[in-house]
Amino acid sequence: MSAGLSRVAPAPVRVAGGRWQDDLRAVSMVWRRELIRFSRNRLRIITALVQPVLFLFVLGTGLSSMVSKGLPAGSGNVNFETFMFPGVVGMTVLFTAIFSAVSIVWDREFGFLREMLVAPVRRGALVVGKCLGGATVATSQALIMLVLAGLVGVPYSPVLLATLVGEMALAAVVITSLGIALAARMSQVESFQVVMQMVVLPLFFLSGALFPLKALPAWLAVLTRADPLTYIIDPMRRAVFEHVAASPKLAAAFGARGVTWDGWRVPIGVELGLTAVIGAVLLTIAIATFSRTD
Repeated sequence: MSAGLSRVAPAPVRVAGGRWQDDLRAVSMVWRRELIRFSRNRLRIITALVQPVLFLFVLGTGLSSMVSKGLPAGSGNVNFETFMFPGVVGMTVLFTAIFSAVSIVWDREFGFLREMLVAPVRRGALVVGKCLGGATVATSQALIMLVLAGLVGVPYSPVLLATLVGEMALAAVVITSLGIALAARMSQVESFQVVMQMVVLPLFFLSGALFPLKALPAWLAVLTRADPLTYIIDPMRRAVFEHVAASPKLAAAFGARGVTWDGWRVPIGVELGLTAVIGAVLLTIAIATFSRTD
């Protein structure tokens, strides 16, 4: 080597992946991808609102004409549509969140999932990013439904709206985690759609979204208490009835005093805490299932 040349130290080499910064970047990228896909699909945004609007204003109006005859005097602007509003909001979150998981199956069919799986990051980071993206999309979709609150007698109270948004976000995380756990091992969209219908419809109808959870047959009462969505719909309904001019008799008629376990009224904190635990368990299952994906 020439004396005039100095020795240059080799540049340090770092193997990508393994650091929490890499996982955080992966979470951010997957989350942003979900938002971009949602914002570019305007037809999906519009069609996802059709079913909740039909339930609220068509089914709700039809049932209200029958239910109102048995309501106590002095109900004011509170009617069956007011009762259904939290359930319809929960339905919006449920269907949007579970549908967001179908993109995993699409990515598998078109090969994009393979590219994600070979990235030098933990697969759990991909699941968390997917979960946060789906939850953000579902919450954003449900926010549009909150605009219609005044049409069914629900006030635009900042405290009420903030409470509903927080509960909606919690529900979205739980349902998205469930959807990812179901979709992680499926290779066909048709199979996921069948399983989705088998899971989503019982979750919705047993949650008390469309009927009060009181004076039910014993077998049906057990099923409603076992439904995790019940413990999101009920806090939302209790929050709504705390901000409307509903008498105690009217709240009792609608079963808006809360879910009971053998006569014990379950506190809202217990309901939300139980939902958070279920969400953590489902997210763990989703990560474990996704980690075994080929």
